[in-house]
Amino acid sequence: MNRDIFIREDMSINDTLKRLDITSTKVLIIVDDDERLLGTVTDGDIRRYILENGNLDGDINEVYNKMPIYLIERNIIMARELMLHHKIELIPVTDRYAKVVDVLTWDVVFSEDKTPPIVRKTIDIPVVIMAGGKGRRLEPFTKILPKPLIPIGDRPILEIIFDEFMPFGIKQYFLTLNYKGGLIEAYCNNNMGRNYNIECVWEEDYMGTAGSLKLLEDKILDLFIVSNCDVIVKADFSEVVEIHKSRGAVVTILSSIKQFSIPYGVVNFKDERLVTGITEKPEYTFTVTITGFIPRPITSSVIFNMLVKFIIDPESSMRIKTESIELFLP
Repeated sequence: MNRDIFIREDMSINDTLKRLDITSTKVLIIVDDDERLLGTVTDGDIRRYILENGNLDGDINEVYNKMPIYLIERNIIMARELMLHHKIELIPVTDRYAKVVDVLTWDVVFSEDKTPPIVRKTIDIPVVIMAGGKGRRLEPFTKILPKPLIPIGDRPILEIIFDEFMPFGIKQYFLTLNYKGGLIEAYCNNNMGRNYNIECVWEEDYMGTAGSLKLLEDKILDLFIVSNCDVIVKADFSEVVEIHKSRGAVVTILSSIKQFSIPYGVVNFKDERLVTGITEKPEYTFTVTITGFIPRPITSSVIFNMLVKFIIDPESSMRIKTESIELFLP
């Protein structure tokens, strides 16, 4: 049993995020000093807290689920049913005194299954993958290969992105191309045996972030997914689409919480010359976008222009209400 996933309820929210990252799990178990079960917390719990409160101040006591699903004995069949019904990835097992004696994870419960335990709902909507950037942050590799063809293991990232959408039955993909686009198009044309369609759309000039979506306003007539070519998103896209439709959102943004540390002392100034203090190795937390859903409930040009202007010109008068933004990752 991995006790690294045990935390106390007075741990800060920031430290809890770090523990989630270090342990590479999506669930942590809150216990007391005797390892008695108090609750569980997921990255989703923290995201919902941020939506309601707008900050990461405070302890995890304000966030965690105090009524977790658990078992009093190790029962794989029961655990499997609970995981599938509640869509959870971890179940604590306790003794009769509530002490955690085991942890059943998705991998353990379904280790003997050779087929995926969850049947995904199909969503018949296209995916737009923006693949025209120069990939300067990945230089010098992108001096030779375009970013979508950079390998992860023995496969290019583009293929891995396709694989994440395939369980949802998505058959139509649009790639917006520019930098070294010929290599990307040749790869897509020469890689036979696919059961989905890829259409390449070329920018005549570099159009910036999301600018290439303008080229698709006559090709896409309804809801679609936008993805970057360097982001692998593991999410239940069918459920995200349902949430998007049920809320009547204009844009639903999938986002991720990222923490950044400055490895130096940061000097704080007032009025440019007056030093007010030094913050040693500060840490900052941001919510960053990874993928978006954009419907067109009104004229296409209005939606496209609004989206592009918001991304390119964040100081514009347009603002997105938090009710329209759903932070959603499993």
